Amino acid sequence: MSTSLNNEDLRFLQRAVDISRRALEDEGKTPFGAIVVIDGQVVGEGTSSVVELRDPTAHAEVMALRHAGTQLGTHLFPEGVMYTSSEPCPMCLVACYWAQVPRLVFGATSYDVATYGFEDLQFYRELTYAAGDRFLREDAAGGPIHAEAAGVLRAWADQLPAPVVPKY
Repeated sequence: MSTSLNNEDLRFLQRAVDISRRALEDEGKTPFGAIVVIDGQVVGEGTSSVVELRDPTAHAEVMALRHAGTQLGTHLFPEGVMYTSSEPCPMCLVACYWAQVPRLVFGATSYDVATYGFEDLQFYRELTYAAGDRFLREDAAGGPIHAEAAGVLRAWADQLPAPVVPKY
């Protein structure tokens, strides 16, 4: 993890922190802010809207990705940089992977976030456990319903213009 940020990084990171402060002070939200930047331009901005939208996935990073997607008409940002006021939770980190964001810059760490009562580190830790040792019980189907569900995936892949490359 690098800590050498250039002036542009610091400027965009400050904007994410300012968004988090505005979310707290003006909007009464949890203090998280994020932006997506491509070629030096902010293309997406978000604050935590979990409570307001009654949506546990409406974290600042996810909202910034959604905004960027709406603005640009795509769900992939391989030239993007995510700037966020705090180190992302596991869900938001993986959302950046799904969106093909190649770089992430954050202010406060997950340890800072945990200090003030957020569960991010607990969730990171939970994901290191074997499935049977996690709090969330995961039950995989077998038999005909598994075959049917996998068949729907196969039908989707068969419609693609190029063969699918398995990603085991």
